[in-house]
Amino acid sequence: MTTIKFTSRQEEIMRLVKEFQPITSEKIAKKLNLTRAALRADLSILTMSGMLDAKPKVGYVFSNRENKISIGENTLTTKVKDIMSKAVVVGENTMVYDAVLELFLNDSGTLFIENDGFLVGAASRKDFLKTAIGSSDMHKVPVGIIMTRMPNIVFVEEDDTVISAAKKIIDHEVDCLPVVRKEIKDIKESYKVVGKVSKTNITKLFVEAASK
Repeated sequence: MTTIKFTSRQEEIMRLVKEFQPITSEKIAKKLNLTRAALRADLSILTMSGMLDAKPKVGYVFSNRENKISIGENTLTTKVKDIMSKAVVVGENTMVYDAVLELFLNDSGTLFIENDGFLVGAASRKDFLKTAIGSSDMHKVPVGIIMTRMPNIVFVEEDDTVISAAKKIIDHEVDCLPVVRKEIKDIKESYKVVGKVSKTNITKLFVEAASK
């Protein structure tokens, strides 16, 4: 058995719950000056590990357990490749309108953009919303214009641990990360997208571990 070491933000969430319990996620987010979405992964980990209890229509309460909860070694050492799901990928020259269709047809929150088969950027629902409410014609603007470009994309590799992926998701406040495989192209490292790991993937793993 191994113990979880909680992040400073998770420790602060536990402190707030101890002091103000029962407390809703909205109130926790307000006290930390964050959005509820930014706290989802933290609250999931704290609930699944048994540190907090979620009371419907009431809020979160502290479970009065020790500050470190033991979970199976297999859960902590699980690799990203074991839980990753299929990534939605489009080409850099895909028009924003067509990219939005791909986003919703695949029920995804983020698209990863490739050029010549390698990762060059990412675009989220927020990026598409900004374009939609602007003056741009979505049928004429390529997704490459609105995406966040490499090297500003946070990613993980197949053999990274799920815990390290979860930490990146929390630290960078994103919903999912591309899972990549490094290749050498034109004497430099490039990255092929082989999947994605999301908050949902990680939460499912902790639910399964808790159930066992």
